[in-house]
Amino acid sequence: MTRIKCCGMVRIEDALLAAELGADAIGLVFTARSRRQVGIGQARAIVRALPPMVATVALFMDDDAVFVDEVIDAVQPQLLQFHGSENDAWCAQFGRPYLKAIAMGEPDAALPLLRAFPGAAGLLLDGHGLGEAGGTGRSFDWSLMPRDLAQPLILAGGLDAGNVARAIRIARPWGVDVSSGIESAPGIKDPQRMRAFIQAVREAC
Repeated sequence: MTRIKCCGMVRIEDALLAAELGADAIGLVFTARSRRQVGIGQARAIVRALPPMVATVALFMDDDAVFVDEVIDAVQPQLLQFHGSENDAWCAQFGRPYLKAIAMGEPDAALPLLRAFPGAAGLLLDGHGLGEAGGTGRSFDWSLMPRDLAQPLILAGGLDAGNVARAIRIARPWGVDVSSGIESAPGIKDPQRMRAFIQAVREAC
Protein backbone atom coordinates (compact mmCIF):
# COMPACT_ATOMS: atom_id res chain seq x y z
CA MET A 1 0.00 0.00 0.00
CA THR A 2 1.32 3.42 -0.98
CA ARG A 3 1.75 5.65 2.07
CA ILE A 4 0.40 9.20 2.04
CA LYS A 5 1.87 12.34 3.56
CA CYS A 6 -0.14 15.57 3.48
CA CYS A 7 2.34 18.39 3.90
CA GLY A 8 2.24 22.10 4.71
CA MET A 9 -0.37 21.91 7.46
CA VAL A 10 -1.07 25.16 9.29
CA ARG A 11 -4.62 24.52 10.59
CA ILE A 12 -5.82 21.94 13.09
CA GLU A 13 -8.97 21.19 11.11
CA ASP A 14 -6.96 20.33 7.98
CA ALA A 15 -4.65 17.98 9.87
CA LEU A 16 -7.60 16.26 11.53
CA LEU A 17 -9.35 15.78 8.20
CA ALA A 18 -6.18 14.28 6.69
CA ALA A 19 -6.02 11.83 9.59
CA GLU A 20 -9.72 10.99 9.30
CA LEU A 21 -9.34 10.29 5.58
CA GLY A 22 -6.46 7.92 6.21
CA ALA A 23 -3.27 9.92 5.67
CA ASP A 24 -0.28 8.20 7.23
CA ALA A 25 1.60 11.40 8.05
CA ILE A 26 1.24 15.16 8.10
CA GLY A 27 4.02 17.61 7.39
CA LEU A 28 4.75 20.78 9.35
CA VAL A 29 6.99 23.31 7.60
CA PHE A 30 9.20 25.38 9.88
CA THR A 31 11.62 27.01 7.47
CA ALA A 32 10.99 30.73 6.94
CA ARG A 33 11.60 30.26 3.22
CA SER A 34 8.21 28.59 2.79
CA ARG A 35 4.79 30.18 2.28
CA ARG A 36 3.47 27.36 4.45
CA GLN A 37 5.60 28.09 7.50
CA VAL A 38 3.91 27.21 10.77
CA GLY A 39 4.86 28.62 14.15
CA ILE A 40 6.02 26.36 16.93
CA GLY A 41 2.98 27.10 19.09
CA GLN A 42 0.52 26.29 16.32
CA ALA A 43 2.49 23.17 15.40
CA ARG A 44 2.26 21.94 18.98
CA ALA A 45 -1.49 22.48 18.92
CA ILE A 46 -1.81 20.50 15.68
CA VAL A 47 0.29 17.61 17.01
CA ARG A 48 -1.68 17.46 20.26
CA ALA A 49 -4.97 17.33 18.35
CA LEU A 50 -3.97 14.43 16.12
CA PRO A 51 -5.22 10.93 16.88
CA PRO A 52 -2.75 8.10 17.55
CA MET A 53 -0.78 6.42 14.76
CA VAL A 54 -0.54 9.49 12.51
CA ALA A 55 3.11 10.44 12.10
CA THR A 56 4.27 14.04 12.23
CA VAL A 57 7.13 15.29 10.05
CA ALA A 58 9.01 18.54 10.72
CA LEU A 59 10.44 20.13 7.59
CA PHE A 60 13.50 22.38 7.43
CA MET A 61 15.68 23.91 4.73
CA ASP A 62 19.19 25.02 5.63
CA ASP A 63 17.99 26.14 9.05
CA ASP A 64 20.23 26.60 12.07
CA ALA A 65 20.81 23.48 14.17
CA VAL A 66 19.78 25.36 17.30
CA PHE A 67 16.41 26.10 15.72
CA VAL A 68 15.95 22.48 14.66
CA ASP A 69 16.64 21.38 18.24
CA GLU A 70 14.14 23.96 19.52
CA VAL A 71 11.43 22.57 17.25
CA ILE A 72 12.23 18.99 18.23
CA ASP A 73 12.02 19.81 21.93
CA ALA A 74 8.75 21.70 21.60
CA VAL A 75 6.90 19.67 18.96
CA GLN A 76 8.35 16.15 19.28
CA PRO A 77 7.94 15.12 15.61
CA GLN A 78 8.46 11.49 14.69
CA LEU A 79 10.47 12.38 11.59
CA LEU A 80 12.59 15.25 10.34
CA GLN A 81 12.74 16.29 6.69
CA PHE A 82 15.51 18.37 5.14
CA HIS A 83 15.13 20.21 1.83
CA GLY A 84 18.35 22.17 1.58
CA SER A 85 22.06 21.59 1.08
CA GLU A 86 22.40 19.65 4.36
CA ASN A 87 24.70 16.63 4.15
CA ASP A 88 24.13 13.21 5.67
CA ALA A 89 26.15 13.84 8.85
CA TRP A 90 24.40 17.16 9.49
CA CYS A 91 20.96 15.60 9.12
CA ALA A 92 21.87 12.70 11.40
CA GLN A 93 23.18 14.84 14.27
CA PHE A 94 19.72 15.22 15.84
CA GLY A 95 19.35 11.53 16.60
CA ARG A 96 15.98 11.25 14.86
CA PRO A 97 14.94 9.42 11.71
CA TYR A 98 15.02 11.79 8.78
CA LEU A 99 13.93 12.11 5.17
CA LYS A 100 16.16 13.91 2.69
CA ALA A 101 14.52 15.72 -0.19
CA ILE A 102 16.26 15.52 -3.56
CA ALA A 103 15.47 18.30 -6.05
CA MET A 104 14.69 16.43 -9.26
CA GLY A 105 14.02 19.57 -11.29
CA GLU A 106 17.63 19.26 -12.48
CA PRO A 107 18.03 15.49 -12.84
CA ASP A 108 21.66 15.47 -13.99
CA ALA A 109 22.67 17.11 -10.70
CA ALA A 110 20.10 15.24 -8.62
CA LEU A 111 20.68 11.62 -9.55
CA PRO A 112 24.19 11.36 -7.99
CA LEU A 113 22.75 12.66 -4.71
CA LEU A 114 20.46 9.66 -4.35
CA ARG A 115 23.34 7.68 -2.87
CA ALA A 116 24.77 10.48 -0.74
CA PHE A 117 22.46 9.98 2.25
CA PRO A 118 22.96 6.46 3.60
CA GLY A 119 21.70 7.56 7.01
CA ALA A 120 18.33 8.73 5.72
CA ALA A 121 15.24 6.73 6.62
CA GLY A 122 13.94 7.56 3.16
CA LEU A 123 14.45 9.88 0.21
CA LEU A 124 11.81 12.32 -1.00
CA LEU A 125 12.09 13.09 -4.70
CA ASP A 126 10.53 16.47 -5.45
CA GLY A 127 10.02 18.44 -8.63
CA HIS A 128 11.64 21.71 -7.62
CA GLY A 129 15.08 22.91 -8.72
CA LEU A 130 18.26 23.02 -6.70
CA GLY A 131 18.13 25.67 -3.98
CA GLU A 132 14.36 26.10 -4.26
CA ALA A 133 11.88 25.32 -1.53
CA GLY A 134 9.36 22.52 -2.04
CA GLY A 135 5.66 23.04 -2.59
CA THR A 136 6.12 24.56 -6.06
CA GLY A 137 3.53 22.29 -7.68
CA ARG A 138 6.04 21.23 -10.34
CA SER A 139 6.48 17.58 -11.25
CA PHE A 140 9.42 15.77 -12.83
CA ASP A 141 9.94 12.76 -15.08
CA TRP A 142 8.57 9.96 -12.88
CA SER A 143 10.40 7.33 -14.91
CA LEU A 144 13.63 8.61 -13.33
CA MET A 145 12.67 7.08 -9.99
CA PRO A 146 15.38 4.45 -9.37
CA ARG A 147 14.44 0.86 -8.57
CA ASP A 148 17.71 -0.28 -7.00
CA LEU A 149 17.93 1.75 -3.80
CA ALA A 150 17.46 0.09 -0.43
CA GLN A 151 15.82 3.19 1.07
CA PRO A 152 12.11 3.86 0.63
CA LEU A 153 11.38 6.52 -1.99
CA ILE A 154 8.64 9.10 -1.59
CA LEU A 155 7.31 10.85 -4.67
CA ALA A 156 6.47 14.56 -4.46
CA GLY A 157 5.99 17.52 -6.74
CA GLY A 158 2.93 18.49 -8.75
CA LEU A 159 0.77 15.61 -7.55
CA ASP A 160 -3.01 15.90 -7.41
CA ALA A 161 -6.06 13.67 -7.63
CA GLY A 162 -5.92 13.75 -11.42
CA ASN A 163 -2.40 12.43 -11.88
CA VAL A 164 -1.37 10.58 -8.73
CA ALA A 165 -2.62 7.16 -9.87
CA ARG A 166 -0.57 7.42 -13.07
CA ALA A 167 2.43 8.61 -11.07
CA ILE A 168 2.19 5.59 -8.78
CA ARG A 169 1.94 3.20 -11.72
CA ILE A 170 5.06 4.68 -13.33
CA ALA A 171 7.26 5.40 -10.31
CA ARG A 172 6.14 2.67 -7.88
CA PRO A 173 7.06 4.80 -4.85
CA TRP A 174 6.87 3.66 -1.24
CA GLY A 175 4.86 6.80 -0.52
CA VAL A 176 3.52 10.03 -2.01
CA ASP A 177 3.70 13.54 -0.60
CA VAL A 178 1.17 16.23 -1.50
CA SER A 179 0.85 19.89 -0.59
CA SER A 180 -0.24 22.33 -3.31
CA GLY A 181 -2.36 19.63 -4.98
CA ILE A 182 -4.84 19.65 -2.07
CA GLU A 183 -4.93 23.40 -1.45
CA SER A 184 -7.18 26.34 -2.19
CA ALA A 185 -4.33 28.69 -1.13
CA PRO A 186 -0.83 28.10 0.28
CA GLY A 187 -1.31 26.27 3.58
CA ILE A 188 -5.11 26.20 3.30
CA LYS A 189 -6.26 22.71 2.46
CA ASP A 190 -9.37 22.07 0.39
CA PRO A 191 -11.46 19.21 1.84
CA GLN A 192 -12.74 18.02 -1.54
CA ARG A 193 -9.28 17.99 -3.11
CA MET A 194 -7.81 16.20 -0.11
CA ARG A 195 -10.56 13.59 -0.14
CA ALA A 196 -10.20 13.04 -3.89
CA PHE A 197 -6.42 12.74 -3.65
CA ILE A 198 -6.43 10.15 -0.88
CA GLN A 199 -9.16 8.16 -2.61
CA ALA A 200 -7.16 8.19 -5.86
CA VAL A 201 -4.07 6.87 -4.07
CA ARG A 202 -6.01 4.11 -2.36
CA GLU A 203 -7.64 3.03 -5.62
CA ALA A 204 -4.25 2.95 -7.35
CA CYS A 205 -2.69 0.66 -4.74
